[in-house]
Amino acid sequence: MQKQHPRGRASMRRHTLTTAIAITLSVGFAGSALAQDAAPAAAADQQASGPSAQQTPQELDKVTVTANKREENIREVAVAITKLSDQQLENINATQMTDYANYVPGLAIQSGGTPGQTQVSMRGIAAMSPGSTVGTYVDETPVGSNSLYQQATLYTLDLLPYDVESIEVLRGPQGTLYGAGAMGGLIKYTMKKPDVTQAEYRVGFGVSSTDSADDWGTSYRVGVNVPLKQDVLALRASYAGNNIAGYVDNLFDGREDINEGDQTSARAALLWQGDGVDVTFTAMQQKIDSDNNAVIALDPVTHGRIAGLSNYVGVDEKFTKDIDNYALTVNWDAGFADFVSATSYADSQTFTRSDLTFSFGEYPLAFVPLDPTLEAGKANLDYSLDLQQFTQEFRLQSKAGTAFEWLVGAFYSKEDGDNHQFIPLVQMDGQPLPAPWDDEIGVLGELFIPSTYEETAVFANGAYKFTDAFKLGAGVRWARNDQDFTQNVTQGVILPIGSNTNTSSEDVVTWSITPQFQINEDTMVYAKASTGYQPGGPNILAPGLPPTVDSSMLTSYELGLKSAFADNRVLFDLTAYQIDWTDIQVASLVNGISGLVNGGEATSRGLEASVLVRPADGLTLGLNAAYNDARIDEDFPTITVNPAGDIPGIGLVRLDVNTGLEGDRMPYVPDLTWSFTADYYYPVSNGWALNVGGGLRWVDDRANGTTYREIISTVDPVVPLMTTINEPLVIGSYNVLDLYASFSNEKWTLRTYVKNATDEQAYSTMNNVTGEVTGITHFTAASPIQPRMFGIEVDYRF
Repeated sequence: MQKQHPRGRASMRRHTLTTAIAITLSVGFAGSALAQDAAPAAAADQQASGPSAQQTPQELDKVTVTANKREENIREVAVAITKLSDQQLENINATQMTDYANYVPGLAIQSGGTPGQTQVSMRGIAAMSPGSTVGTYVDETPVGSNSLYQQATLYTLDLLPYDVESIEVLRGPQGTLYGAGAMGGLIKYTMKKPDVTQAEYRVGFGVSSTDSADDWGTSYRVGVNVPLKQDVLALRASYAGNNIAGYVDNLFDGREDINEGDQTSARAALLWQGDGVDVTFTAMQQKIDSDNNAVIALDPVTHGRIAGLSNYVGVDEKFTKDIDNYALTVNWDAGFADFVSATSYADSQTFTRSDLTFSFGEYPLAFVPLDPTLEAGKANLDYSLDLQQFTQEFRLQSKAGTAFEWLVGAFYSKEDGDNHQFIPLVQMDGQPLPAPWDDEIGVLGELFIPSTYEETAVFANGAYKFTDAFKLGAGVRWARNDQDFTQNVTQGVILPIGSNTNTSSEDVVTWSITPQFQINEDTMVYAKASTGYQPGGPNILAPGLPPTVDSSMLTSYELGLKSAFADNRVLFDLTAYQIDWTDIQVASLVNGISGLVNGGEATSRGLEASVLVRPADGLTLGLNAAYNDARIDEDFPTITVNPAGDIPGIGLVRLDVNTGLEGDRMPYVPDLTWSFTADYYYPVSNGWALNVGGGLRWVDDRANGTTYREIISTVDPVVPLMTTINEPLVIGSYNVLDLYASFSNEKWTLRTYVKNATDEQAYSTMNNVTGEVTGITHFTAASPIQPRMFGIEVDYRF
């Protein structure tokens, strides 16, 4: 017999609860259990780099990128890349990745309800495990963990982009140059550099009004650049803040606007410029502090809003993330080549509190037969992550413009991380459970997981220009990582108290080969075959689980076209790709203990297109589109719990679980996205100019996960009794219109913007909140896209 309903079986309820908590506790592979949009500036696509309306048509072509770790013309680089400028980000008041992501082809974002609670996927390579699939760099150094125990996929670096020169989004595996965790692509923040020639000062302030928010949001910023010694030494410093107005009300206790938050960004960069060498030291701090998530409650059947922008929150879902990042970069002109040393140290702390009141808060009800006075209570998951990361890269690279361009380098990374998880259970009024239950089940679990990750790599890339028309590039990288962790269960009722340790080591080789053909002066085509990987690591020690999980690997095949015509008034790019993903790291459960196994394959195929048109001086139009078909090619490995329980009249039974089935779509990956942008610049008089524009973005529907199948069978002999299939929720498609206008001269800028001008009611994430004892789906928790927001910004430069 087969049923289509949320998983809820009275006879198996206690087991389901036990395994659910174990999955959450064990190593946090599911992250916060209940954790639940971008830039239409001056043609925000891969060809824009500044206020495009101030350029001539020919200047549309003059955009440099650093995808290959050297400055190159974007039209000549055999990489699918989008570059967003500081001007584009300012025009729409971008304060987080969700503000600009939909304007980048192939980039998918899901938000947990605050900046920093962000999952990123590119070209259908979704986050299926805690290890990173999209890398992040700030200038020359990586930021973010490659360990399995730091939840890199849940908390992607999400900078408040002040003092950012540009953001480059590289699509497809970048394993040879950027290493581990960049198999889906790379997001690279390029920060503004100190200027040794002239001083600059800037201050700014803004206010915003969000639908359903009672208070105003505010923003402020200040930046200075001071030459300390003319042409030799300069200091650049900045500080910015963004106060997020709350707009979600709490149906649980009647409080309003519970999701207020703050973002702050501080940065100082010191540049010493000598003869043939320059040294830059940078210190950056980013903080996010949110009282609650922007998550609302939907009817679990119709998915209509229960009470507008409101949610049921029994325990405030606080989120904080602090990052201190230091970097030292040395560039030395060695004559025959350039030498680069890039050193970084980062210290980050992340805290997430997830409300489990409507799911695990029901745990006391399982003991009502023993004590009829017991009632459901409040529960929450406190999740703390601490990470210290040191990286060092040395590389030597040829001068640009030679027939043979080459690069060789070495890389080292050391991560020390802590992972602490704690699930308390109290009465609804916040008091401890009555004795003796406070001692028995007052803490469902507490877990500490210290871990280390150490990686060493060497790499080489080269490209030889055989003729003016043909160039062949290739790259290879060898990396070794050594990891260890300790699992300390200190209290709780699910996992056995005690300590276990485990280690792993692996060697991984990635490669790429890229032929490119210059058909004529304005048209280039290229092909690229490349590989990438997501590091494996030590696994939870339990019978049935492998001691280690191997790297997840993929191979990408790509064909691209970059062309310009009509006197460079039209730029057109087209890319087709296929990605074969193997050894996908999949969350698994054996006898109540969660870990990872390698299993399952997936294929992602797609097309990406970008068009930039300058039909008249001052007017720029852009169109981006991406189609992606990313699906699982085979069932994920079967997880068997034997015995799983005892059913009266039947006896012992076993439970077989599949967490993904052949044909499933990749989670949170839309099949089709597109965006249209328009920007118009008009000089008025006396140095003043008007700039108006906007963007329309469309995102297809998405699945919130993969199919979950449970089969209950007798143990001896194995005879299936019942099959339960839970299909993923479908999150609907949406259109969003963003608008902006500015009036500026050399010193002053007055800017207005409207995000989501039509107040489209759509969602980034969606999950059912189901009681783990009663099996009742209380509501569907959904993270809405940004409600309509109107803002005014003023900036003064001198």
